[in-house]
Amino acid sequence: MPLRFAEPATEAYRFPLTIRHLLDSALTTAGDRRIVYRDQGSWTYREFAARVGRLASLLEGVGAEQGMTVAVMDWDSHRYLEAYFAIPMMGAVLQTVNVRLPPPQVAYTLNHAHAEILLVHRDFFPLVDAILPSLPGIKAVIAIMDGAEGELPPYAKGEYEALSAAASPDYPFEDFDENALATTFYTTGTTGNPKGVCFTHRQLVLHTLTCNAPFGTQEGTGFGYSDVYMPLTPMFHVHAWGVPYVATMLGMTQVYPGRYEPEMLCRLRTEHKVTYSHCVPTILRMVLDAADATGADVSGWTLTIGGSALSAQLCEEGRRRGMRLIAGYGMSETAPLVAVARIRPGTEGDEAAEIEALTATVPAPMVSARIVDEDMNDVAHDGRARGELVLRAPWLTPCYTGDAKASETLWRGGWMHTQDIATIDPDGYIRIRDRLKDVIKTGGEWIDSIQLEELVATAESVAEAAVVAVPDAKWGERPLAVVVPKPGAAPTLDELNAPVEKAIGAGAITRYAKLERFEIVDALPRTSVGKIDKKLIRANLAEMAKEVTAA
Repeated sequence: MPLRFAEPATEAYRFPLTIRHLLDSALTTAGDRRIVYRDQGSWTYREFAARVGRLASLLEGVGAEQGMTVAVMDWDSHRYLEAYFAIPMMGAVLQTVNVRLPPPQVAYTLNHAHAEILLVHRDFFPLVDAILPSLPGIKAVIAIMDGAEGELPPYAKGEYEALSAAASPDYPFEDFDENALATTFYTTGTTGNPKGVCFTHRQLVLHTLTCNAPFGTQEGTGFGYSDVYMPLTPMFHVHAWGVPYVATMLGMTQVYPGRYEPEMLCRLRTEHKVTYSHCVPTILRMVLDAADATGADVSGWTLTIGGSALSAQLCEEGRRRGMRLIAGYGMSETAPLVAVARIRPGTEGDEAAEIEALTATVPAPMVSARIVDEDMNDVAHDGRARGELVLRAPWLTPCYTGDAKASETLWRGGWMHTQDIATIDPDGYIRIRDRLKDVIKTGGEWIDSIQLEELVATAESVAEAAVVAVPDAKWGERPLAVVVPKPGAAPTLDELNAPVEKAIGAGAITRYAKLERFEIVDALPRTSVGKIDKKLIRANLAEMAKEVTAA
């Protein structure tokens, strides 16, 4: 029998899943709620909607049209939120520029995305001065002065607020195909230039709806209409994990902190009673240190931690301060959320069991997750067997733009390959054990670098730790710890190995994990989004080894 289809009324509205419709209910139910920018001002949702219309009008005035890429270089702000909506709503493509990349890579991403209009904060004028001659496709630059006085750059068409004030709020947004591209941004890999990922309106709307689905199903694991939201993930990075779209759809009070300054973050959190944020572990560490320095109260603050593993130690530290920390999992290619923590039923109140669950994740609705071997055969869901995590969901990027070979590798066998080694237990809890490129292969055994560095980090004298593989003539590879000591401390190899040996004795880790070497550094290198840069650590260690050999 052939498939049957509904026969809609002649005038039935064919509702496209486009970003414009995320605003519909918020303007009805939360029109007087406010969107705050630092200590500089706030706007109601109705005013925000008018500013979205003005931004679209001013962009049209400088040549923007459907299909064109409009790039943004700004700190986390109400302006960035306006761009999240106005640019895709008019049918253009929003490029969120990673301003922390080296200038040649910033220029590469702008050229590769075919950006033609650029909105740029004054803090990045020197960067644009340096790279603009290498950007032949840029037709217009809009300067964001952010309240400061001063001359505009000679290449600027005008200033954001002045042009916005003169533009019409009544831009005629229209419906179009929900499969049109809405956003693009670039993710850094282990080699070569950054790779471009892209998402359609349909994908971002489905991601927004699904991001909200796990929240509210269990007290303390997310946010809702009555919460106050402040992002602590850069808005250039995977749409600030997609949460600004969720917060706006729900009509939540939102607080945008601009440039991340620890004391300002604590002040905004206290003043506006922020209840929900999200960040990488590095930013959480920065917030905790700032709270200690300023005496700020962080109790009652829920944070989703992603980008890197949420360690049990950091989770316990936040809980002691009254925070609610929960792990989330995703990557640039997944928009990003695909899994989130959930307390196991029947373990509420058992602190050890809660921490164990909150540092793992379960697949979000509409996500299919498998762990597989190199031949794409399924690996047992017993919490012990390891394999690569592969995924399917309706919002995963379909390709790396302009890189067919990498796209085929990403989607080998019809599943998105995360390059993360994971286990899945019988209840569906996913625990990321390591990155494929970071697993240490020694003496025929695999050592999870994440597990080993969590053990090393529990040593009393250690503030931070990273573990990487170094070449070894006998074993192939051996683990090496790179540690940042606490002020005034002097770590020893015996001290670092004490928790490792305890874990070996308990059967939690292989005996090959015992350290033979470690290095002390003042700080661990970070990527542009705050993750520990193990690629750079390995390169630095290799260079040190060359120098020793040469000497």
